Amino acid sequence: MLSFEEIKSSLDHAGQSHVLQFWSELSGDDKSTFLVELSQLDLNELREHCERAAESAKTDHSATAADQQIEPVSSEFIGSIRKSDHTALTVWENEGFLQISQNRVAVLLLAGGQGTRLGVPYPKGMYNVGLPSSKTLYQIQAERICKIQELTNAKHGSKCTVPWYIMTSEFTLDPTKKFFQENKYFGLDPSDVVMFEQRMIPAVTFDGKVILQDKGKIAMAPDGNGGLYRALVDNKVLENMEKRGVEYLHVYCVDNILVKMADPIFIGFCVSKGADCGAKVVEKAYPAEPVGVVCKVKGVYQVVEYSELRPETAEQRDPGGELVYSAGNICNHFFTRPFLNEVAQKFQGQLKQHVALKKVPFVDREGNLVKPTKPNGIKMEKFVFDVFQFSRKFVAFEVLREEEFSPLKNADGAPLDTPTTARQSLLAQHYRWAVAAGASFLDAQGKSLPPRPRVTRDEDPPAVCEISPLVSFFGEGLEQLLGQKVLTTPFLLDENRAKELLQAQ
Repeated sequence: MLSFEEIKSSLDHAGQSHVLQFWSELSGDDKSTFLVELSQLDLNELREHCERAAESAKTDHSATAADQQIEPVSSEFIGSIRKSDHTALTVWENEGFLQISQNRVAVLLLAGGQGTRLGVPYPKGMYNVGLPSSKTLYQIQAERICKIQELTNAKHGSKCTVPWYIMTSEFTLDPTKKFFQENKYFGLDPSDVVMFEQRMIPAVTFDGKVILQDKGKIAMAPDGNGGLYRALVDNKVLENMEKRGVEYLHVYCVDNILVKMADPIFIGFCVSKGADCGAKVVEKAYPAEPVGVVCKVKGVYQVVEYSELRPETAEQRDPGGELVYSAGNICNHFFTRPFLNEVAQKFQGQLKQHVALKKVPFVDREGNLVKPTKPNGIKMEKFVFDVFQFSRKFVAFEVLREEEFSPLKNADGAPLDTPTTARQSLLAQHYRWAVAAGASFLDAQGKSLPPRPRVTRDEDPPAVCEISPLVSFFGEGLEQLLGQKVLTTPFLLDENRAKELLQAQ
């Protein structure tokens, strides 16, 4: 640990001497704690970080420079659940299962965010959207891993493992660990769940000064999901992957309730194409939808934010009437381990810094805590998708939004991406699966409910039907359980109910 004099000198050099303005008022224990925190900062980079943050906040980020040299992803580098033929999809799926059976596939969860916008003080993965089972996002995802291992073992006669790497932050690591321990890792082997922590960086004022959230504590924030690449090195995660023989990573964000863990079709598509980097995308709902677009700029793959596209570019359509720039980014990616290693070792320092203007509580010059009502600080973030530019072979894979993408970002009352819309999306999907398997439904009074196989993701299905991931990964195997069955809503198909239905046959 650095001495007080060394830290003071470094802060003075960085133009941040105000950080110690309340030093004389701190107790002995508080001084020791603060010294530890300051010693963990990269003080050599602090000046550059603060200056870059202040300068970036002044920049007009709605500029359309990228728009001038933009191209869509070439068709030969795109696969699609909707457009690719059934034979190709089957080949890719078989390849994916083969790689999983050989213990070459892992999943990596980006889970550094708290549920602040949901109005809760705990990690977003611990949130319960109100399903009949009361399952949280973490439990749903863990059970999907259990199921894909089971399906792979049945297909290949193997005993495979899909390791689960979970990147947390200072805010989410301890509660996430405790939650998994209390729930016995939801049936997974604890040794196959590897949690690690991303770096925290200081929040900065608009004039480039580090913000104090208390007299002896700096306001810190995770460095965005693009902090993954540095965290992989800092925590020796890449070494762990290599020891396990992992070659392919499926990386995703915690808030997507429909995420298809270690999707064998996506994995197989990317492997078959020889890709080192891939992205799942969904078709944009409308030209001005506020979602980034996967495309090429100056011949290099990247995600262009919706605010960087001119309306006339966003509205372009091909001869078939479809949007030219339709590949909506959903933070769902494929990487090879060698590619991640190369990015972490060579390129992570080159990743673009993105500005987020936030309301950051702070102490004023008199030492009073102030909770601002409008943005007063800058949090610099890196994005996980900004490594596309370093790929030698990039591919994109289009999936159906109603089947694979429903993020949880806002509290109920907001128009989109709420607990209600997430719950509706999952229950609508499970209802479609049940109807496709041949099931019909009665309401609570025993009245027949006409089937609606086209029920959409943003409306309540005619009947409430939840299917455990431990029973079906993505709708498979339900004909034997539900075919010709008349079910009463609400219907919960868990492992016990599935056994009862099989025994009754």
